[in-house]
Amino acid sequence: MRRTFAGPALMALAMISAAFFSFHGAARAQDQPAAPLSLKPARSAERRAIEPRVSEVRAAESRSASDEAAIKARMNQWTVGLAAGLPDGGFVRFASEMARTMDDGDNMRLIPMVTRGTTSNIADLLYLRGVDVAITYADAFDFYAKQAGLSNINDRIRYVLRFFISDVHIYAREEFKTLQDLKGQKIAVGTAGVAAAHTGPLIFRRLGIDIEPVAVGGPVALEKLHKGEIAAMVYVASKPGELFSGKKTDPGFHFVPVPYTQQFSDFYYPTSIKAETYPGLVAPDTAVETIAVPSVLAVYNWKPGSDRADRVNRFVDTLFTNLARLQQPPFHPGWKDLNLDAQVPGWQRYPYVETVLERMKKEADVGLPPAATGSLTQQERFDAFLASQARTPSKAEKDELYRSFLEWSRKQRK
Repeated sequence: MRRTFAGPALMALAMISAAFFSFHGAARAQDQPAAPLSLKPARSAERRAIEPRVSEVRAAESRSASDEAAIKARMNQWTVGLAAGLPDGGFVRFASEMARTMDDGDNMRLIPMVTRGTTSNIADLLYLRGVDVAITYADAFDFYAKQAGLSNINDRIRYVLRFFISDVHIYAREEFKTLQDLKGQKIAVGTAGVAAAHTGPLIFRRLGIDIEPVAVGGPVALEKLHKGEIAAMVYVASKPGELFSGKKTDPGFHFVPVPYTQQFSDFYYPTSIKAETYPGLVAPDTAVETIAVPSVLAVYNWKPGSDRADRVNRFVDTLFTNLARLQQPPFHPGWKDLNLDAQVPGWQRYPYVETVLERMKKEADVGLPPAATGSLTQQERFDAFLASQARTPSKAEKDELYRSFLEWSRKQRK
């Protein structure tokens, strides 16, 4: 009986399904116009509809790429890269303050770079793309001119400003009275990239004193010195150096004199470490002679009229325009010590700087509001200070006197 009723039931179900789909198909056909007969695939019409939109998108993309190219050109035109130094070095702060003060939108943007150190900043200025300015020490020329064999380095790199002067501190155990006494001894000269790592060995080498350099510096070197693991340490910093500042007494240790001799006449200045600087380490009313090395704001000497030369020139203009502002709080006090007329031994000045200085002097002469004459006014005060001295100082003495002048100038303002 199941086989008898299965056939009619299936046939009835099929008829109902056919009627259902026929009805809905007819309804859909009434809602849409009939498409003309075509031998092309059904998707061709869709593609024709999409093609205009694709063209519009591509045109928009093309316009966007053109706009971005213009933005890229505008942002890079007056952007200058500055090789600053190690992250914990003093130069990074100066570079950061310059960048903040000199920022002028698309007209000038200074980008400070953390580098491998002051000596390597010369190499960055010579070879690294995008670097037009660097902060280094004056005696870094010695390495590149002599050891690296770059005899034309004076033509390729010039200085804009002489920055602060850093004193050479050679701190030793009491039994080592002179530099000659340190012959063959272990001397901490600082880690790679710091000024002491270059200046320390250079001093002993020039004097013909063989030492065993140890690549540690700062508090680690001082600890090794106290433990007797080394005979002395080299520390290069502006007075008062942070490492020794505030140190009350240190029995059994002292600063070793570094006489200013002919061997140091190229890059260095004579100076001294005085009791008032480190009252706990230097006997009252005494001083220890040493030498000082100036830090330098250097630029690459691009061919005049080139894009890179124009960029460096604008950097110089913007910096000098903002020097007076940099010499005010909250910026580093070292900005107040700048002397625009100061020379850097062994270096040549960037030619455009002289053009800017002449323009500034003319503005001062005619009584115009000075754009960057804060330092020039300071120079005038320094001249007055020199005139107040009992005798005319020698050129070598002027830099030490300049520090005394700063103290004299502060008293004059009180």
